[in-house]
Amino acid sequence: MPTALVTGASGGIGAAICKELKDRGYRVIGIDRASGECMADELFLCDLRDIHRSACAVDDLKKRVGLYANRRLDLLVNNAAWQVVKKVDLLTREDWDDTMSVNFSAPFFLTQAFLPELEAARGSVINIGSIHASLTKPAFVAYATSKGALLTMTRALAVEMGPRGVRVNAILPAATDTPMLRAGFEGNEAAYRKLGEVHPLQRIGTPEEVARLVTFLASGEAAFINGAALGIDGGISSVLHDP
Repeated sequence: MPTALVTGASGGIGAAICKELKDRGYRVIGIDRASGECMADELFLCDLRDIHRSACAVDDLKKRVGLYANRRLDLLVNNAAWQVVKKVDLLTREDWDDTMSVNFSAPFFLTQAFLPELEAARGSVINIGSIHASLTKPAFVAYATSKGALLTMTRALAVEMGPRGVRVNAILPAATDTPMLRAGFEGNEAAYRKLGEVHPLQRIGTPEEVARLVTFLASGEAAFINGAALGIDGGISSVLHDP
């Protein structure tokens, strides 16, 4: 049975990824700050900001999830995200550090830590990025910067790790129907509908659509896809907006 490790496993997209992978026959190990509605076989509570701050935190996590150098890890999905929506002059150093720690540094340190297990399985790393890596809007400077860095890192890791048998790719979703997104539009259904309408497909995406793309990229059918950034955005990245 293949094994997958999914961060942010209790969120909307994370839970959908865990369910889809289980349905495809994976043993799924989840990591999250809170239990939430997790579909993983096993869930380990961990604040990914600690992964950035301490090598001991990585070692402790490896011991807890039961993956060691003589074991295989077929798939690592770096899905956890930290989003701070603030204008430049209101961003604090803590906002910036937390965003970079979870969205950029943790994916690197987890990939580095589990590299022996990924090599043993000739496995795959999938980084859940964002359309904000290339298209963004005001008050997203910290989030957009972190996702842009994650995309660049994905390509660099793919070049270095490809010869070692490990593929690394990124998925870039646009607006996705998660509890976190809906909470931001609470009491303003008109704005939520308008968000869907700006996409050429006239709707926002679903967590299940992202999850199905994860399972495809992890499969043998995608064996020659490495260093790619696949958008799942309803066509919004192709829209030319009037000035």
